[in-house]
Amino acid sequence: MKIAPKTVKARAMAQMLFTSAIEAVDPKLALQRALKAHPVAPGGADGHLFVLALGKAAISMATAFQDAVGQNGAMGQIAQMIVVTNPENIRPIVGAEVLATSHPLPSQAGADAANQVEAMLQKAGAQDTVVALISGGGSALLAAPKAGISLEDKIAVNALLLANGLDIRQMNLIRQSLSRLKGGGMVLAAAPAPVVAFILSDVIGDDLAVIASGPTVAPIGTPQEACAILKKGGLWEALPASVQTVLTSTHQVPKTLQATQNILIASNTLALAAMAQAAPISTQIVNAALIGDVEAAASQIIAAAQDWDQKTPTVLLFGGETTVTLRGTGLGGRNQELALLIAQKANLLPPNFVFLSGGTDGRDGPTDAAGGMVDAQSWQRIIQGGGDPAALLANNDSNRALALAGDLVITGATGTNVADVQVLILQP
Repeated sequence: MKIAPKTVKARAMAQMLFTSAIEAVDPKLALQRALKAHPVAPGGADGHLFVLALGKAAISMATAFQDAVGQNGAMGQIAQMIVVTNPENIRPIVGAEVLATSHPLPSQAGADAANQVEAMLQKAGAQDTVVALISGGGSALLAAPKAGISLEDKIAVNALLLANGLDIRQMNLIRQSLSRLKGGGMVLAAAPAPVVAFILSDVIGDDLAVIASGPTVAPIGTPQEACAILKKGGLWEALPASVQTVLTSTHQVPKTLQATQNILIASNTLALAAMAQAAPISTQIVNAALIGDVEAAASQIIAAAQDWDQKTPTVLLFGGETTVTLRGTGLGGRNQELALLIAQKANLLPPNFVFLSGGTDGRDGPTDAAGGMVDAQSWQRIIQGGGDPAALLANNDSNRALALAGDLVITGATGTNVADVQVLILQP
């Protein structure tokens, strides 16, 4: 099916806006700006810097930090740097130990990396400074289950959380309660050294306790609250016995941690602002906190479109991090499923619409796609490609459905991560 010229033009605009969002939150540039405003130095004259770069943007942040130290001798010397990131972003860095682990589920590689990080933190003394360069994805990448919990049990818990539609705050509260390093655990491990953290936010509202499960921030809540969430969601009985034991016997990390400075350097809000500035037509940021189930999110997006005056070409922007409840065995992610839901409901939208939903990290779920971009003919293109779009959607097989329509958005790993953005272009 041939795509109308007006739709082709709108699709190019949507792709351009998505690219502008990613460029605006480039972690290297963001960290360079932050270090000019907040230079770091060892705590004492004979001290050194111990550096952990953790998350999907770890490579870029680590190299930016090395550059800053090299240009400013007053910032001190790096005694040791460990970089923990996902395989898509990995590359060697001179002067650092770079470790690839796994995301979204933890792995033995992540557990081994956690042991190496703890060993480094324990070398730091009061005269030193620990620098944490944190970005999204750190929860899974650095797996440090508390005593009594096996790695296999922790993997089972993470799979359970991901499959049952819990929001990111709920998931990270539970993860913190099961980890040695999350929820301020990294700061405790580094004692007595002061800690300075530069943080790239991938969560809506930029709650520092939630990003990468808050390794340098006091916990979101208590283990008792984690138990309540799991019981309310009907997940308690599905937990391994070891996890139930730890959650009912664990003491909370202290709310007051040793000298720690947490500095936010980039966020989803900045990405949305960049898209709004780059758009060549009338633009509105409708919702900068698009969260919850993808079906509810699709309804919100359609409702916003129905307020359009149908005369002026308009871009509606959204940002957030939705969730998917798994009902089938297909392959996809929250952005691809949201795009497919919009394609299914195309009759409720103007005929010349284009919608894009993408993860700023370039990866949506366990696929090579960042998300999807659909228009009024997408559903029909899936059928013409030999697929049953309704059946594929019911099976959570959005990746295959969008591939049949030629509607996957593929960027490759971007080296950043500030959650998701959505673009809806409406035109007469």
